[in-house]
Amino acid sequence: MADETPFPWPPAADRIAIEHVWPEVDCGATPVKRIIGDTVEVFADIFCDGHDVIAAALLYRKADEEGWRHAPMRPRDNDRWSGSFTVTETGRYVFTIEAWRDPFASWLKEVKVKQAAGRDLTLETIEGVEIARAAVGLAQGPEAVDLSQLLTAVQAAHADQHLAMLLDPANAELIGRWGERLDLTRFAGERTVVVERPKARFSAWYELFPRSAANDGQRHGTFDDVIARLPYVRDLGFDVLYFPPIHPIGTTNRKGRNNSLTAAPDDVGSVYAIGSPEGGHDAVHPQLGTIADFRRLVAAARDHGLEIALDFAIQCSPDHPWIKQHPEWFDWRPDGSLKHAENPPKKYEDIVNVDFYGHGQISLWQALRDVVLFWVEQGVTIFRVDNPHTKPLPFWRWFIAEVNGRHPDVIFLSEAFTRPKMMRALAKVGFQQSYTYFTWRNTKAELTTYMRELTSGDMAECYRPNFFVNTPDINPYYLQSSGRPGFVVRATLAATLSSSWGLYSGFELCEAAPLPGREEYLDSEKYELRARDWDAPGNIRDHIRKLNLARRDNRALQDFRNILVLNAWNDQVLAYARITPARDNAVMVLANLDPHNRQECDYEVPLWEFGLPDDAAIDAEDLIFGGRFTLHGKVHRIALDPAHNPVVVWRLVPPAEARP
Repeated sequence: MADETPFPWPPAADRIAIEHVWPEVDCGATPVKRIIGDTVEVFADIFCDGHDVIAAALLYRKADEEGWRHAPMRPRDNDRWSGSFTVTETGRYVFTIEAWRDPFASWLKEVKVKQAAGRDLTLETIEGVEIARAAVGLAQGPEAVDLSQLLTAVQAAHADQHLAMLLDPANAELIGRWGERLDLTRFAGERTVVVERPKARFSAWYELFPRSAANDGQRHGTFDDVIARLPYVRDLGFDVLYFPPIHPIGTTNRKGRNNSLTAAPDDVGSVYAIGSPEGGHDAVHPQLGTIADFRRLVAAARDHGLEIALDFAIQCSPDHPWIKQHPEWFDWRPDGSLKHAENPPKKYEDIVNVDFYGHGQISLWQALRDVVLFWVEQGVTIFRVDNPHTKPLPFWRWFIAEVNGRHPDVIFLSEAFTRPKMMRALAKVGFQQSYTYFTWRNTKAELTTYMRELTSGDMAECYRPNFFVNTPDINPYYLQSSGRPGFVVRATLAATLSSSWGLYSGFELCEAAPLPGREEYLDSEKYELRARDWDAPGNIRDHIRKLNLARRDNRALQDFRNILVLNAWNDQVLAYARITPARDNAVMVLANLDPHNRQECDYEVPLWEFGLPDDAAIDAEDLIFGGRFTLHGKVHRIALDPAHNPVVVWRLVPPAEARP
């Protein structure tokens, strides 16, 4: 007796393969990132058995919309297809792909081949009319009437005219738009795109300590003193002014100068020892001013084209009000004492950490979210997060979603110098920008390898690097011995390799005095007030100003993913270009990585990128020293002298007709 068990017949939709969709991260589990105005290019391998013509469409929508919008996909090469859509609002978009066998396109292909071979097309003509008839039943709107009239006209015409009427370009296009879609297949899944404002990808940060803004080592600065500094920061071309914590500072176990365990009566302590009887994370240090004064500062900064970024450091002084109000939020030792923060061999006696999975988990997480929401209400929309890698990833995923769900314009910068996979994971859970290893990438091989890592694969889709040249915690060994040329080189690399970069005040004065044998500053501003001579000889303020101006004026420098490393036949000279996809803006940089010696080399100008032959000429504008000149041919020679021109930054100006 025959087996009566139903055979599991596969659906027709399985007939068309849609594979290797890009962009995606973690097979779609992690959203890719874009900014408003970006065109999202989508790629996929799409193919089917046999020789029928297939078609495909890109389906996309805002995540909160119901209906899909459609964009055509076109074959490129080797069954690889592409399509695109433009994102115009912040928030989340989703996309997927549909593909189908196109009977009318297949019919057209067959008819043209047979027509060229002189074959009889009587049966093919009848088949074409039937395809047109099916399209009439599927058409909607005014074109349904147009198609019906076309079919009526075909049927009324003599049979000898049917084929010509179906092949008429306008008629064929109309039938093709509404033709039947056989074996319609949708990609198994949707991919998500997180869209954010432009500053999430393109920004220039300047860090200062508000308490030093008085520029008097004996007087504590105020928010009004910071307001007086705003024209200076804006004149340098920065658009983000970042403050370390501005909250009340505890006195228990207060650190003295140079991180001494014993503080003198007049020592101001570390700004990271947050909390005192005057308040905690939602308060300002009384010597800086009031919350109202802070709001005035935020408004004044915006008037100067600056956004204020605050440090969000999840740690508490032993004097923080939370410790008495919410002891369940903290880690207590068997003897009843609080567990201090540690990073052996370092021990931070002036701070304690919260317990993210303790008995007070829910209320703690909500309180930390509410701290940031409080500062958003004061006008802050950018936060630099201190040591996020020492806090749980599930917390950050929840926390960022909670804040961005209410305020999609808020940007979080991850300050994590740790294992690469953890740094990448923080970007995946939602951080809009990330610190990097740039500070420790000094050689040509190190820099080129690192840029390749940041600008390829899923790193380019989810990780936005911010190249800080220094921080209050990091006085790089390279700068300690490089003199002024090294500061020029590192600023140039940071500002032109990454679309976001930053510096800690004093860098423009080439400050580099270290604690002996350590990548730390002598007389660190983390533990004392600092006064500086902002006009000191040898400063590089003018160079920084020109770098930031070049970044604002050249779209090629506003997306870190478009780097092209160029041949320069000297391991001490790094050459690269940044070019827009339309080839209508291009910046070329050559940097002498040796701050002590003159370096010469031959190098290549990327004429091929503009469709120019090797012997062509291209104009260049010097963005640092001024002037315009012409480069004749692909290979040239240059000498870069640390004392005079350790770097060159040129805008390449190809003939309009040479742009692809």
